[in-house]
Amino acid sequence: MKKNLIIIAVALLIVACNKPAGELVGSGNKSKFFEAQPEGMAFIKRGSFMMGANDQSAIGAMNDQQMNVSVDAFWMDETEITNDKYKQFVNYVRDSIALRALVMAGKDEFRLKLKNQTDDATPETARLNWRMKIIWNTKDEEIRKVLESFYYQNDNAIGNKKQLDPTKLQYRYQWINSDQAALTKNKFNVNTGAYGPDAEVRVDTSYIENGVVKNITIKRRLVSRKDLISTKIINVYPDTIMWLRDFQFSYNDPKMRMYFSHPGFSRYPVVGVTWEQAQAFCQWRTQYFNNTHYVEGQDYRLPTEAEWEYAARGGRKLALYPWGGNYVRDSKGCFLANFKPMRGSYTDDMGTTTMKVASFLPNDYGLYDMAGNVAEWTSSAYNTSSSTIVADLNPNFQYNAKNDDKDELKRKTVKGGSWKDIAYYLQCGVKTYEYQFESRPYIGFRCVRSYNGE
Repeated sequence: MKKNLIIIAVALLIVACNKPAGELVGSGNKSKFFEAQPEGMAFIKRGSFMMGANDQSAIGAMNDQQMNVSVDAFWMDETEITNDKYKQFVNYVRDSIALRALVMAGKDEFRLKLKNQTDDATPETARLNWRMKIIWNTKDEEIRKVLESFYYQNDNAIGNKKQLDPTKLQYRYQWINSDQAALTKNKFNVNTGAYGPDAEVRVDTSYIENGVVKNITIKRRLVSRKDLISTKIINVYPDTIMWLRDFQFSYNDPKMRMYFSHPGFSRYPVVGVTWEQAQAFCQWRTQYFNNTHYVEGQDYRLPTEAEWEYAARGGRKLALYPWGGNYVRDSKGCFLANFKPMRGSYTDDMGTTTMKVASFLPNDYGLYDMAGNVAEWTSSAYNTSSSTIVADLNPNFQYNAKNDDKDELKRKTVKGGSWKDIAYYLQCGVKTYEYQFESRPYIGFRCVRSYNGE
């Protein structure tokens, strides 16, 4: 034993002597970082491609001119976010609000108690004990009384069956307004340790007044980092009535009642989600990941228009469609995506409206349904001539519309085409738009995450 200790001591001495004294050798962390593949995501390697429409517009619109651009590597969901995955977000919001309500009602078992620490937080700010499972059909009178408020009450209730009131499911999140921090007048002076006298920001904030969410835009002097923070409170439950609103004189009541709630649709893409709700989902997904990992990852987010189009092409620079060919049928005459082949012939491609994700073969990057099924939100603002403005490296026409901006400034680029669109909209380079506050039964989304490294 003593002999072994001597050998170890000599070895350590040799290693220490070999370290170059006074030389630049780094912080000491020599380990190579390896980023594990996120669950359900495909790796999209960096590269360049010709961005823009390959064909003339079917509706006579003026297309962006094509341009050669490069994008960094990123991860992308293999499929659109399904009802089942979005429901995990909805359930989290429901349970977090319920836990907070129980703590507020004095049920301290739902409050996290830290060992050897005094938790002086108020019930409004106390940490929640997620290990306590909420039993929604509990016989505990006090708990049941709190949980009853999450269901339709009195005249709003129908029959004896309890129905969750989706208006209760509000999610609050915050973000830093980098666009405001990047303004020239808002440059931080490192010599004075302060912002300039003209520094001013325009940010959004949300609050609840008399049970109603108020979304306003405010201007304020930029004094510290907190002045750059925006707050958003948003209801996260998908809009189900849009199945009727968007298709009048059409019997879509079964979809309206069951599409999101019934387990039979769990593998179908979530629809009826606004761009703002998709943003909230991305923010929650980021926190959910970071809270369970020692090393934080890049934020989950919506893809830029360029990232989406690059991924859709699957490495084929001039591909018209994600499968690489110029036609929507294979050699056997079978359709290659879920779309509207001919007037009234929705079922010719095996689907009527939406279909289960991954019902067709993936493109060369392993991505499913990059054409058809549901169109997809991107993070990019919509502009018909954005190619004349954006950079050729990671191009992105971005405008962070504020609450008091005109609706025209709240248009977001939508890509991929859907089950109700003709083949033209399935092309990789074709884009359209929707307002960020609108929900449709033919628009969903998928997330991306920037890759750490090359």
